[in-house]
Amino acid sequence: MNSDWQLSRRSWLARNRMALISVAAIAAYAVFVEWVWGWLVLLRQWAEIGLSSVLAALGLLIATYFVRCYRIYDYFPEQTAGRFLLLFRVTQVHNLLNIMLPFRAGETSFPLLMRAEFGVPLLRGTSALVVMRLLDLHALLTVGAVGLVTGRSNQMVAWLLWTMALLSPLAFFLLKARILRGVRRVSPARFLHHVDEIEAGLPEHFPAFLRASAMTMLNWGIKVAVLAWVLAIMGVAPLAASFGGALGGELSSVLPVHAPAGVGTYAAAIVAGAVSFGAAGGKAALELLGRASINAHLLIIVSAVAGTLLSLVLRPKS
Repeated sequence: MNSDWQLSRRSWLARNRMALISVAAIAAYAVFVEWVWGWLVLLRQWAEIGLSSVLAALGLLIATYFVRCYRIYDYFPEQTAGRFLLLFRVTQVHNLLNIMLPFRAGETSFPLLMRAEFGVPLLRGTSALVVMRLLDLHALLTVGAVGLVTGRSNQMVAWLLWTMALLSPLAFFLLKARILRGVRRVSPARFLHHVDEIEAGLPEHFPAFLRASAMTMLNWGIKVAVLAWVLAIMGVAPLAASFGGALGGELSSVLPVHAPAGVGTYAAAIVAGAVSFGAAGGKAALELLGRASINAHLLIIVSAVAGTLLSLVLRPKS
């Protein structure tokens, strides 16, 4: 009887492991926000911005999580077919851990969760993650460069250079087969299986690469635009500085130097980005920019928690 109870408990834990991980991550986040800032302080600051604007921004940020989830859904069609909601929960837990843990340590959860829930080999999942992060970095820099291009006097040359930067990942994809052939030639026989797994984590063909790139650009385009809009509402000017601040904050979130929950690093990156793109550097202006950067950072944190809560509500069918 005791053995049956233990088996039943293990079975229940196995079935609900993602939900349990999600709840634990959300609880830890809620405690962390209360400890560092306080939920009442956060709500008071948002009341000054306007509830409708905050809710609209949160809705758009949560929408980007579905775009990111679809990117992975399309990237691993065989493993994830018909299980979008489970994948959404996996991506939300990964996102929450990624924000919470320092130095991008949360990234390790992606290949582990993909193996546990979808049977994707670790090396293949890691290879796919590297590709996605490179696409993320490219998209952020490309979206942010729009602010630089619009301020140039020679618009034609600036937009031509921007277009070349936008299309640059295509060159790397077209060289994929040649690079892999070279790696196979110099690799010992015992490592060839690992090379095969790395290749399996890369976009299989040109249409798949284009879809992954398009989803990446859409995701970051929306996110940077929303953050720039929020910063502009809070008084960050000119508009290019708002985009620069949004870009700076998000760049800090994909680079290795990342404090737990981005405390300090995210807000500082927003300030640095905004000043680089033309924000005033006086004492009063910097104080306003500092408050705006903290509010924008809190918005990102709450959207991550809200997205994970939503993944629990949208429970996948057994």
